[in-house]
Parts: sequence; structure tokens; C-alpha cells
Amino acid sequence: MKNLVVSDFFLCLCLPLRIAHNVTYSITMRKIYCSIGATAFYVNMYASILFMDIIAANRYLKIVRPLETHALQTVRTARHISIGTWISLLAVSSVYLISFLQTSWVQDQKLSCESMHSHKLSVVYKIIHCVSFAVFAFVLVSLVFLYWKTLQKIKKAQLSTQTVSSRHKFNRSKRNMLILVVVFCVCFVPYHLVRLLYMFSSDCSFNILKELTILLSVLNVCFDPLIYFIFCKAFRDQLRKKDLQRSSEIKT
Repeated sequence: MKNLVVSDFFLCLCLPLRIAHNVTYSITMRKIYCSIGATAFYVNMYASILFMDIIAANRYLKIVRPLETHALQTVRTARHISIGTWISLLAVSSVYLISFLQTSWVQDQKLSCESMHSHKLSVVYKIIHCVSFAVFAFVLVSLVFLYWKTLQKIKKAQLSTQTVSSRHKFNRSKRNMLILVVVFCVCFVPYHLVRLLYMFSSDCSFNILKELTILLSVLNVCFDPLIYFIFCKAFRDQLRKKDLQRSSEIKT
């Protein structure tokens, strides 16, 4: 959860650079965004995607296999997975960044970062995005599978219970999981499909579609706090405890 917050926060910090890149005609701004800004933007986007899948796997283990002890659920392993995720993303992105800084920048009237790529960098760029698409496809399938199995387990538990409160709790859990999967698909599936077409097509209309789908993907930053925190009862309980502690401190 903390790593998801960090990735979403840094993704927000990249947005001013992206806005400045799109609204100005400054060559310097283009170079800054296309080298550092774009790299940071996509690193944090894929960090969010991967951590959502890791959270889904953790929930699957807790609900579907509650009686088994898994090394994946220990704090130490969670830290190693988080560090490994960041290192992997930074390693891949550094390949693009170093190649971009070493290439000869083409000065033309187009505002896209792709217009500044050399032939060698263009190949590296396409390879990285193809790998990213494959990673996203794996995450999408695994996330849908994990939540589907979790929902099946919740449905069985719901049928076996007789109390109204328990049924209400199960219905709320199913609703939250379905919302999470729908939001994930709406935010990220259109972008990856359009991005794949954009890379291998010279049609300018794909550039407009790409920007629109990037807007959808960025909206995920707004949805994550609602889905993972505001809808989470444990998180709301912690907020209430903090409010009570503050009010008691003020009174004293």
C-alpha cells in the first residue's frame, strides 16, 4: 500500500512537466520532459500497475488460503519484492534514458518525443514498450484471475453464513473488488492497446487517441485513494482513532 502511494505521488509530480511539454514550443522543455520526465512518468505508472497486482495476490492468499503460511506474506519478503520491483523498473528505464541522452536530437516541428529518436533509440523504444505490453497483459490476466478466485471463495462463505451482517459484509467486499477490476481495465487497457498501435503506425490520429488514453491512465491516481483507502474499513477506523486522539489532546 505504501509503495502504491509513493508511485502515485511521484506520478503526480511528473504531470507539470508533461503539461509544460504539451503547451510550450521550447526545445529545452522537450528535452527535459522526453529524457527525465517521460522516464519518471512511465516508471511510476508501471510501479502502480505492478503493486496493484501484488496487493491482489496478497488478498488472494489471505482469503483463499487463510490456513496456510506463506513466505510471501511476511514483512521481510514484502520489502524484498517492493525493492526488486523498483530496481527492475529503474534498470529498464535507465536503458532508455541513457540511449536518449547519447542520441543526436532531431530538431523538427513535431512535439512528440518520438520525433527526437535516432534509429537505434527507436528500436530500443519499441522493444521496451513491447516488453511493457507483455508485462501488463500478464498483470491483467493474473489480477482478474486472482480476484475471480477470491470472489468465488467469498461467495461460498456467503452461502454458508446465516447472519445478515455477514452477508452485507460479503456483498461489500464483492462490490469493492469488482469496482477495482473495472477501474483497472478502464484506466489501463485502452492506453496499452492504443500505444501498441501508435508505435507501429504512422497515422497521426493515433497520437490524439494516445493522449486521451494517457489521461484515462492518469485518472487511476484519483481512483486509487478511494478504492484502496477510503473504501477500506481498517483505514477508516484508523482515521477515526486519530481524530479521537486529536480531539482528546485538544481537550486536555
